[in-house]
Amino acid sequence: MEYAEHPLPSTLDGFVAAVWTARVPEDGGEWMEQEAVPDGCVELIRRECGRSIWRSEQPEIFATGLATVTAKLKLGAGARFTGIKLWPWSWHVLGGAPCPTFADDWITVENPRLTALVSGSPIEIAERLSEAFCGKDVGLGRAMLAGNTVAEIAARAGISLRQLQRRCERDLGMSPRRYLCLLRFREAMQSIQVHDDPLAATAAEHGYADQAHMAREFRDFAGMPPSKARVRAKGPFVRTHAARTIPTR
Repeated sequence: MEYAEHPLPSTLDGFVAAVWTARVPEDGGEWMEQEAVPDGCVELIRRECGRSIWRSEQPEIFATGLATVTAKLKLGAGARFTGIKLWPWSWHVLGGAPCPTFADDWITVENPRLTALVSGSPIEIAERLSEAFCGKDVGLGRAMLAGNTVAEIAARAGISLRQLQRRCERDLGMSPRRYLCLLRFREAMQSIQVHDDPLAATAAEHGYADQAHMAREFRDFAGMPPSKARVRAKGPFVRTHAARTIPTR
């Protein structure tokens, strides 16, 4: 599958993790099976053409919730997608459904304010997002992205550890420590795809106790060790294989 993330203006720092496009080849089978690994984001997705299935047939515009395990997808030959990776606090600023209500799942999106955001070219989408977030405050979210420990996040946000715990359970549906693990995994997954550094060096760079610690976390979130993810992953997607059976609608 062809997957690309597009440049974003600095105005979207702390709000949007990526705007991406993807295309499934028309040859190689009627269906392609892929796995999408967790990355700490809510995704607003428009399927430009073709079909996609995750548990059930997906509509043209949908949102995927915060994931803690890999999502097993079936994508039709020639399908094309445009997506926005939103940090969960940004999704809530836009009026999206509470994250805990569709964790490890997807929902149909019909709100015109949201559907309009994912229309057009990546440049147009970035411009609309910049307008939508202009003047908005996501202080706790920025603290989550900048902090390396739960205590550091609480200190940056100016709240107690108990308050941080309650807000994460309410807004994310998980503990702050678990969300930090997701962010660390996300960064390590990106790193092994871009750099050829030894895995032990990657583990140290991203705050793992050792390479074995990183491998356990990769098996937890991606279902495979870092060595396999390095050769099979493109962005958040892991290649599996083509499947020729067409599911019943």
